[in-house]
Amino acid sequence: MVFSSIVFLYIFLPIMLLIYFIVPSKFKNAVMITASLLFFAWGEIRYIFIMLVLAVMDYVCGKKITKYWDNKKKKRIFLWIDIGVNLAILFFFKYADFIISNINTITGLQIPLLHIPLPIGVSFNTFQSLSYIIDVYRGTVKYEKSFYNYLTYTTLFPQIIAGPIVRYETVDEELETKNISLDNFSKGMKRFLRGLGKKVLIANNVGALWNVIETGGYSEMSTLLAWTGMVAFALQIYFDFSGYSDMAIGLANIFGMNFDENFNFPYISKSITEFWRRWHITLGSWFRDYIYIPLGGNRKGFLRQIRNILVVWFLTGAWHGASWNFILWGLYFGVILILEKMILLKVLQKLGPVIQHLYAIFLILISWVIFAFEDLGKIKDYFLALFAGGNTPLVNSEGLYYLTSYAGIILIGIFFSLPIFSKLFSKLENSNKKIAAFATTGFYIGILLLSTASLVSDAFNPFLYFRF
Repeated sequence: MVFSSIVFLYIFLPIMLLIYFIVPSKFKNAVMITASLLFFAWGEIRYIFIMLVLAVMDYVCGKKITKYWDNKKKKRIFLWIDIGVNLAILFFFKYADFIISNINTITGLQIPLLHIPLPIGVSFNTFQSLSYIIDVYRGTVKYEKSFYNYLTYTTLFPQIIAGPIVRYETVDEELETKNISLDNFSKGMKRFLRGLGKKVLIANNVGALWNVIETGGYSEMSTLLAWTGMVAFALQIYFDFSGYSDMAIGLANIFGMNFDENFNFPYISKSITEFWRRWHITLGSWFRDYIYIPLGGNRKGFLRQIRNILVVWFLTGAWHGASWNFILWGLYFGVILILEKMILLKVLQKLGPVIQHLYAIFLILISWVIFAFEDLGKIKDYFLALFAGGNTPLVNSEGLYYLTSYAGIILIGIFFSLPIFSKLFSKLENSNKKIAAFATTGFYIGILLLSTASLVSDAFNPFLYFRF
């Protein structure tokens, strides 16, 4: 994986970008399609065929919906054909073994599991396809007349693996005419390097601590070490996922395109409602627009609203993985959001911002325990360690050792998870642009050099969200 990452970052990507900028505008999409297919072939070549077949189906169904625009029955048939096939592919690859194992548990049968590898980015790809066909059906976007352009959209390698979820309406004009400029290239490179630094320098290093704690014995863990582990995991998953999103958004800028933002300093939130407006923004907006609002949203009474929230959060949990812990994780947030709508937000408004922030961070850290372990027994054991249950010591030498050993990277992670650095830099830029430009250049060169050294030294870990 280390070698593959270095080859991609320092050989494949520069060559692809060079070709992309050299060729005439009418061939740029061809370069992107070729690069995307090579990228996916690198991971698992046999799934390219599925991606191409689904792209053809989306394109044909979109065209047929437009052709039969005045025939509601035929329009609906092509809509559900496309939705049905996309969801069938997703369910087969992602949930087949989960369903079989639960059937075996309930009935006592011994149906053999399929053990089918999950295609890279299948969840993100499916949601993009569904957003396109639903928007065409609703008439909010026109169907893409060029299969060439649509294939570019559905295979966009910068973000199809781990987001952000890019809707067709966001990039439809840019599929035809891209805003390629030196300013966009500069902005994109800076964003890409920020994402690379987040992943390689922070997520990987703080993740090393979580890896030690995760694989340890929870029954012997101190409460101090348990909370240190949860802080480490919270930082790892944030910098891992937001780092990838930054890299994808940066590459899009370089290509002359714009993707939606996916994170907005979620750990500064003062409620869970605010947290989900800042965390994985494109997923939240997708479920809002394609599930919550069509179910009725908050328009049909509070009981219906509660049902709709629980449906959305059940699906949000299941989207993240075929395991009960993800479903519990989603419902956990769903229940808290319902309680906030009922009373908690009113109570929080009467409290100071410090209490509000502590409330949100506590509940977020608790959620990561549920998210981190697919084994429900491990979740129970970890909670006992967190709250000094059983014979758990509050503090021991092991907990103090790991806390002091990783205190530096934890503090760095906390610092960069807050908007402190961006505010300080904005003040510097307003006061002295020359010094700010010099500092910026040094900052990004430093990220590149340190990230390269880290990759070469075998410190790379796969992105956590690749498995979703």
